Parts: sequence; structure tokens; C-alpha cells
Amino acid sequence: MALGTATVPYEPRFDTGRICLDLLSTSHPGERLDSLAPLCAWIAGARLVPPGTELAHAGPSWPAAFRELRGDVGRLVRGYLAAGAGAYPYDGDPRMYRLALDRVNEAARPAPPAPRAVPGPDGALVRQLAGPPECAALLAVVARDAVELLTDPVARGALRECAGDDCPIVYLDTSRGRRRRWCSSEVCGNRERVARHRRRTAGTAARTRTRPA
Repeated sequence: MALGTATVPYEPRFDTGRICLDLLSTSHPGERLDSLAPLCAWIAGARLVPPGTELAHAGPSWPAAFRELRGDVGRLVRGYLAAGAGAYPYDGDPRMYRLALDRVNEAARPAPPAPRAVPGPDGALVRQLAGPPECAALLAVVARDAVELLTDPVARGALRECAGDDCPIVYLDTSRGRRRRWCSSEVCGNRERVARHRRRTAGTAARTRTRPA
């Protein structure tokens, strides 16, 4: 089985609303891109390549390259969130922010993987790539998404950090009224509802024990 289509013990999440933010979420709750197999699963799940694209040519340097881009994008995104609507969202050392910005811009320069239309089994046209995608081309897709996000005032203003306990995931809030609180209602939202129920149950039990006979 090709590396890009292999089953790995990792279920990537793609619920942030942007490719670059989905990449940021791969560091929580632990490192998810520590080897080539989960990275290839993420590349396929993020639709950086058409379904069924083989990534057997992927090399051992790929995970580190994606983690480096993730760190730079994270510095820019969290810098903006820390500064609110500030015109120049430095987060910590401004030199590190500028370095991250330069790196993301550099990563966005290569051309993304070139698509082509080919007849599928039923004759309908389907999308394939003109050749095996190089790491730099795939990184460019993510970096360009980050550039577009951070230079779009409307999209940038919809950036939110999950309200769940110990959850650093950043997502794009496109809900009506901008009322979304969690990265995922099924994950952090459900966890908060369970915790709230337990607090209510514990409070009721405590009042019952202290109630006079």
C-alpha cells in the first residue's frame, strides 16, 4: 500500500476552518507530526493533494519542515491574537516575529503542486497532479493560506482561541453572531458540558449531605 494512503493510528482533525490553522492543531494534545506516516495522513486529509495521491517519494526531512512552518505560522497567529486588533501584533520578541514572518513569506514563494484533469473510470474528468508533489510545493499551499488569512481583515478578525481547558487550538469563527466557543463541539464542547454536569451533581450531593434532618 502506498505511504500516502496507509492507515496510521492517528486521526487528524480538520475543524478549524483553515488549512494553516489545521496544521497548528497538530501539536495538541501532543506532537502529531513526529514521523512521516502521520504527516502523509495529514497531507491527504487536508486535501493538499487529490484523493488517492501516492506520497511514496516523501522523505524523512518532511515532518521537520512542516513542524518548522507550523511554529512560524503559530507565532504570527498568536501574535495577532495577543495584540487584538493592533496594527503591528508583536508577540514577545519582535525580532522573532519578524523572522517568522520572513520564513512564512519565503515558504509561500514556490509554486503549489500543478493539477491536471484526466478522465476517471466513468469518463468524467477528475483532478490529479502533474507529478509527485515536492515538499516545498506542499508547504507553499499552507504558507499561502496563512498569508491570505493574516492579510484579510474580515477573516483575521474571526480568529478565536478555544475556550476549553488547556486547549490552545485556534479556529475561524464563522458562526452566526460569532458565538462559537470551542474548537469542536464534539471534543472540547462535550468535555465542558460533562464537567458542568459533574459540578452540578457534586453541588447537589453536597447540599443534600449538609441539609438538616
